Amino acid sequence: MKPGWILLENLVQNRLGHATFGLIAAFTSLAVVVAVFTDLGLTQYTVQQLAADPRFAERNFPTLLPLRALLTAVALAVLLALGAALGYHGAQLGLLAAVGGSLLLTQYGQFLRGPVQARQHFNTDALLSVFEKLLALGLVAALLVGGGLALRSYVGARLAAAAFTAVLFLGLLRRLFGPLPHRRLHWPVVRQLVRGSWPFAFMTVLYGINERVDMVLLERLAAGPAEAGYYAAAYRWLDASLMYSWTVLPLFFARFAHASARPRELRQLLWVGQRVSAVPLLLLVAFVLFRGEVLFWQFSHSTAPELARMVLCLKLLFLNALVQAFFAIYSTLLTSTSHQRVMSWLAVLSIALNISLNLWLLPRYGAVAAAANTLASAVLVSGGYVWLVVRRTGVAVPWHLLARLALAFGLLCGAWYAVQASLRLSWWLEAGLMGVVFIPILFGTRLVSWRELRQLRPR
Repeated sequence: MKPGWILLENLVQNRLGHATFGLIAAFTSLAVVVAVFTDLGLTQYTVQQLAADPRFAERNFPTLLPLRALLTAVALAVLLALGAALGYHGAQLGLLAAVGGSLLLTQYGQFLRGPVQARQHFNTDALLSVFEKLLALGLVAALLVGGGLALRSYVGARLAAAAFTAVLFLGLLRRLFGPLPHRRLHWPVVRQLVRGSWPFAFMTVLYGINERVDMVLLERLAAGPAEAGYYAAAYRWLDASLMYSWTVLPLFFARFAHASARPRELRQLLWVGQRVSAVPLLLLVAFVLFRGEVLFWQFSHSTAPELARMVLCLKLLFLNALVQAFFAIYSTLLTSTSHQRVMSWLAVLSIALNISLNLWLLPRYGAVAAAANTLASAVLVSGGYVWLVVRRTGVAVPWHLLARLALAFGLLCGAWYAVQASLRLSWWLEAGLMGVVFIPILFGTRLVSWRELRQLRPR
């Protein structure tokens, strides 16, 4: 689904223009920030409690369902009030309501999937998780093919997909679990639920703000919404590349938690996770640094300066992916060994730095500054992760592995530069050649060994 959405959104942005799409991206980011605040961590808390105690639904859903519906309505009202405070008015507020309503309905649908996840219906949950995206993708693709794509039809298609999916999820829950209990809010129960969900809310709010605030500030502070469009075009590729990390790191989360009382086992897991989480991203980052322009092949209506600006943003953002490749595993280690509180304060520091740099640099440098500020925040947080691992976990940081990863990346970039300087290859031949060249580099730097590969063979 992710590759399909990236290619589709590129076409939509090319058709609507950078300024229009930048406004949509800013509204989406603002809605995400508000939605994260108003969820209060209830979605994650509900999944956790349902998995541990099947009777949680019977006791608390009569209050949870109306509470979550009320929070969705409150979030929309807060979103519009915040939009007005930021200077949006008239038709812009109507567009904000449609974009925000779509995202809030999607979030409500995620809450409704909680019982499915908790009851271990993983196949059903997997289908539900992609249904709305698939429906929206189909509607938007139909608009593109039929020539009816415009700002209102695009936003309307996404809103219709989110509303239909939320209603479908409600019906499916009734079929799977019987009539859903529903009553007026019982405030003692509400206070108990919010008290339990608050730790989830705090972490989600911090990371949700840090990821989304750039787009909102960029649209408001830069010369125009087109700058937000340039940044959005580059950021969606970063978001897609980090799907690898979001897939791999949770696998190590459970292993770290299981071995939390055994430092030696933690160290061995960290050494494995360091390489598994980093090596594929090294090749991807090198590709973007040397051939990033090919990712914007769909932007036929963009000028050369616009394309150059998007490519520069892309390269800066993928340096952020490089930092993630080296240090995201330390965040997983800390979270799984109960260091969430100090990590939250580190996230607060990162947000403060990010917002301060944005207020200072965005009016002058626009999208490029937003990308550079994201990189600066990532470097700060990553340094904090390493410091916390050293001070709090008793696990030795594998500096030798970090050095080998840096050496492998340097050799790959050096070889890529030499190939570009001496040969004139198509981008796909060049990328394929460098993928082959990367293999002996991995063996030469001892990031991969034949002994480890033989251990992976089935016996």
